[in-house]
Amino acid sequence: MTIQGQCLCGTIRYEIRGPLISAEHCHCSMCRRFHGTAFSTYADFDPEHFQWLQGEDQLGIYEPNPGKGWAFCKTCASSLGMPGADGRLTSIALGTVDGDPGIRPTEHIFVGSKAAWYDITDDLPQHEERD
Repeated sequence: MTIQGQCLCGTIRYEIRGPLISAEHCHCSMCRRFHGTAFSTYADFDPEHFQWLQGEDQLGIYEPNPGKGWAFCKTCASSLGMPGADGRLTSIALGTVDGDPGIRPTEHIFVGSKAAWYDITDDLPQHEERD
């Protein structure tokens, strides 16, 4: 399985040569602010399967805490994913995937800090934090 994706302006492109492992909707206040939405949706993968196809020099990292942060395009500011402690991406923002990622979110995390104006209406499990 090969998954490709890109930022909004197309400056940065990536490829994952392997399956996505898990996907969840994150309602933490930091993800909400970073994305400007009620929640963000990320999918995890094996970092060994990931490669940048173009534009890696335009990649920015906002890391408010060591080993925890967000990768984004410096040109269009699209959120691309989350780097692990070694700086390599370990999850991808599902909205940047071209086509069907082959996975669906299975849970809501950090619902303890979800947007007050948003009601979760699906039957997926909800967790106050990340298990």
